[in-house]
Amino acid sequence: MHDTLERVFGFRQFRPGQEAAVSAVLAGRSAAAIFPTGSGKSLCYQLPALMLPHLTLVVSPLLALMQDQLAFLARHGIAAASIDSAQSREQVAQTVARARSGELKVLMISVERLKNERFRNFIGEVPISLLVVDEAHCISEWGHNFRPDYLKLPDYQKQFRIPQVLLLTATATAAVIADMRSKFGIAEADVVTTGFYRANLDLQVEPVASSAKRARLVEWLRARAGQPSIVYVTQQKTAEEVAAHLSASGLAACAYHAGMEHPEREAIQQRFMGGELNCIVATIAFGMGIDKSDIRNVVHFDLPKSVENYSQEIGRAGRDGQPSECLVLANRDSLSVLENFVYGDTPEREGIRTVLEEIAAAPGGQWELMLTALSDHSNIRQLPLKTLLVQLELRGIIAPRFAYFAEYRFKNLIEPQALAERFEGERRQFVEAILSTSARARTWSTLDFDALYQRHGTERARVVKALDYFQERGWIELESKQMTEVYSVLDGGFAPQALSTELHDYFKCHEASEIARIEAMLSLFSSEECLSWRLARYFGDLHAPRHCGHCSVCAGRVARLPEPPSLPPLDGRTLQGRCAAFLDKYLGARGVPPSPDCITRFLCGISVPALTRLRARSLPGHAALEGYPYAQVRAWVVAQLG
Repeated sequence: MHDTLERVFGFRQFRPGQEAAVSAVLAGRSAAAIFPTGSGKSLCYQLPALMLPHLTLVVSPLLALMQDQLAFLARHGIAAASIDSAQSREQVAQTVARARSGELKVLMISVERLKNERFRNFIGEVPISLLVVDEAHCISEWGHNFRPDYLKLPDYQKQFRIPQVLLLTATATAAVIADMRSKFGIAEADVVTTGFYRANLDLQVEPVASSAKRARLVEWLRARAGQPSIVYVTQQKTAEEVAAHLSASGLAACAYHAGMEHPEREAIQQRFMGGELNCIVATIAFGMGIDKSDIRNVVHFDLPKSVENYSQEIGRAGRDGQPSECLVLANRDSLSVLENFVYGDTPEREGIRTVLEEIAAAPGGQWELMLTALSDHSNIRQLPLKTLLVQLELRGIIAPRFAYFAEYRFKNLIEPQALAERFEGERRQFVEAILSTSARARTWSTLDFDALYQRHGTERARVVKALDYFQERGWIELESKQMTEVYSVLDGGFAPQALSTELHDYFKCHEASEIARIEAMLSLFSSEECLSWRLARYFGDLHAPRHCGHCSVCAGRVARLPEPPSLPPLDGRTLQGRCAAFLDKYLGARGVPPSPDCITRFLCGISVPALTRLRARSLPGHAALEGYPYAQVRAWVVAQLG
């Protein structure tokens, strides 16, 4: 182990916690490594991957995380690859071949990839030594950034007979750690935590009115000109505006957010990593997996979403151990915008009922859905819709069977006759059946699975496997689309009204816990106790110093956050006066008037599928009340509707 550490990675010794995690994995046990951002979690799987006999499969939530870690592995001569949606079919086929041959030591994927039947067919044939779950807090409903698909990872581990698992995260409270452990059966002794206290980070919270923020940011960054800095904001338009203001003030800066084209984002990131650009103004789309050790400053121009997000974002500063500064320009002005993100994820009761009625009506105890279509039909955003499906699984109402692409089509790269002639006997008949039942339009042929089954008794799984084989050999080019998920209906005897109320209550409870997270963040920033100590204690670390000596509280500057400016009363205008065009367009398109929640979301600028389909952003009144608390706007809407 120590020899590999020095020979391959060039390190004489492990960082705190690494040796315990690596030793547990190499001893054949499952483990969890909970280290602060930048403390070397990745080495805990990279080193064992070289010493374990088979493939290490890494599930990672973001492409940027994968690319960064793959670049590191490549620099150290470790055979690693990813399969992701940005790759060509040739690249995917090459990676699959390398994994099958045993050449690959590490394969990185997103959790969604495990829904792909072609990928599942392939991975079921490849021996795997270790499943690594990066950003493992995503598996817990009690954690931030909960991703419902992560809940299925324990089942995948059993299904693919993967003997052990390693969980990695930087931000997990005691409740989240307990949840992670129980889901994967990890012994308490194999949960390695190194504490959350960072001695080199100077944490500053400064109360600033919204009108003074830009001037204060320019002043603060000018005093640190030339130092690599990230400025975090909540919204994409703020990123553009603040970057433009900094540049106009003589501080070169670029915006970075999810609304930009991928090549543009990639170019900005490369300039920042290479030291050509010293300041990025970003939404939380930036930073995950960014391994730049000399970031000296992290500024929160807007409040972060939670204490967990704050901890993750400041963790990008000072990874080289040198002193670095983290500043929050704090006030309560944008609280409504933060809270509105939360309210937008709570489905309406009627939307939940729509989903339940679809399940109850599913023929033969089998329910098929396409997520995008169901999201549109129920008016539930895709992430909470996935959460709803997982909740129905946990209640024993549905069980996932498999997912498949509704449509497969292929383009012949060799003549169909030449393809068939490569086989003999029954196999040749099987290939000819595929070719003869596929409807051809110019260059592309579309598979007809029903015709294949009815005429030839050919099972779908065998056909998909054959198509993959043809593509690997370079005989066809294969495309698949329209992911369809298939569930068994285990208990269709529920009462839709009662169950939709129960599930709506669950989402309201989750909503309340997310709002409580925002309150916990405000409580931290306005604390009269050492910020470093309070932050460490939030994550269950009781070993941080009581007074760190490098935060604004220890320096005698307790932040008294100014209250937001008072807003004009809502009763100055009628509902018709604020959004008549929207009310008319909604009624015309859907045949029923919008619900109070739908109107509230329109006025608060909260996106849901029904509003996206109506192109509501272009209508007068959209987001006109985004600065008001959601509950206040909803109460006013209900009163207006009488």
